[in-house]
Amino acid sequence: MIHRVISESTSDDRGRISDIFYKEKIDHVAIIESYEKGVIRGNHYHKNTTQHIFMTKGSLRYWYKDLKNDGEISWIVIGPYSLVTTPPYEVHALEILEYCEFVVFSSGTRGGRDYESDTFRDVKILTEDMLIG
Repeated sequence: MIHRVISESTSDDRGRISDIFYKEKIDHVAIIESYEKGVIRGNHYHKNTTQHIFMTKGSLRYWYKDLKNDGEISWIVIGPYSLVTTPPYEVHALEILEYCEFVVFSSGTRGGRDYESDTFRDVKILTEDMLIG
């Protein structure tokens, strides 16, 4: 998991332009809205896809675990203008903390008709009894 707050920007009297990606290959983009606190999204991993979650509204708790290194389950709270990158073989789950909206940028086979082809749900890292919310 790589987390950063978008801060590289150019401003003038008309407003600001903030780059999210520069020279990055992106195969699919989706906007996701979650309406209720306590909802769990994700809880899976990808073998061939890297995903980037860019928060536009609200907040969520991003849970993650590296399958290759058998690491611990960790989490971070992300809010607007934060970006989290999920590499292949990282199990990730999203605990929705309030109404939120985020954009998912994917590099790899996850998108459109191939949306489920690189999604593996055999390992879960978050259950309802674990929610901190």
